[in-house]
Amino acid sequence: MKKLSLSNASFRYIEQSFKEWLDIQGYAPVTVYNLPLHVRELLYYLEKEGINNIKELGVNHLETYYNKLKERSNQRRGGGLSNGHLNKHIQALRKFTQYLRQVGRLQIPDARLRDEETESKITYLTIDEINLLFKATYNPPEKPAHRKGGRPNIPETIYEAIQARDRAMLAVFYGCGLRRSEGVNLDVGDISFDRSLLHVRKGKNYKERLVPISKTNLKYLQEYVYDHRPELTRGSKKEALFISYQLGNRMQGQSLMVRLKVLQYQTGDMELNEKEIGLHTLRHSIATHLLQAGMKLESISRFLGHASLESTQIYTHLAGIPMEREQPFNNISKYDPVKLFEDEY
Repeated sequence: MKKLSLSNASFRYIEQSFKEWLDIQGYAPVTVYNLPLHVRELLYYLEKEGINNIKELGVNHLETYYNKLKERSNQRRGGGLSNGHLNKHIQALRKFTQYLRQVGRLQIPDARLRDEETESKITYLTIDEINLLFKATYNPPEKPAHRKGGRPNIPETIYEAIQARDRAMLAVFYGCGLRRSEGVNLDVGDISFDRSLLHVRKGKNYKERLVPISKTNLKYLQEYVYDHRPELTRGSKKEALFISYQLGNRMQGQSLMVRLKVLQYQTGDMELNEKEIGLHTLRHSIATHLLQAGMKLESISRFLGHASLESTQIYTHLAGIPMEREQPFNNISKYDPVKLFEDEY
């Protein structure tokens, strides 16, 4: 938890050292950020129990702490912590004990913690629903009422630029199937308009890949970059593809998700509006649609940047493909067996 404050200087140092260790190991930025926060909760608990030296930490402390964590209320939503959230804490504890062993701080075995069962809820949109989102980008956005002393109404050219940016967002996250962080880190120079390719330079685990762009999505990107993006940059030399109008800086994932939710609302479709969607929903949707269209699982895996076909295999269920038609993935020699990690945002 971000608000917890550690009074023990050595614990604060260990938390920072653990974060640096994760970064050196090559974990995704979201993992490097989140896991130390979970470990801070453990260290805070140890302080309250009168343990101020990491060498006093034992497996019994980890297991007792986790049992208390399962009883803790969810401060934002009420009720207890979800099984998915608890599993993230388990992952943090496992990595933390691994860190302690590797750096020679403490030879402590892994705690006897079993992953909590979670339901696999992967939402994807139909092709008709995707078309509704694109159509919504042409709807006139609701203009804020002008208030005395407040911000003046946004010019029409800026609204058109925002709409073009929304279409480019759909082209990137749906048309190219990018992860949230991959889309956020895109620069204009990463798009090769001549070759119809998008260069993902900051993929998961720092892997790069080239993603093909369809003619329609290339048109949306061209219109945004050449005709409308200059309205948002206001003459400044910004490299980021997605630029915020208000700040003129690179848009972050939360801002892009807000734009997606606005489009969802503007479709006026009740069934679509009832769905919990995010940027990753667009990625799930294109994978499902490609599989339904007959693209081979191996090709979809490369398109999405998966390290293993096991990650891609889930879409055979979403696409409604019978078991006897599912493409096997355990006998493809050109794929090296790798440990399956959660496909992070």
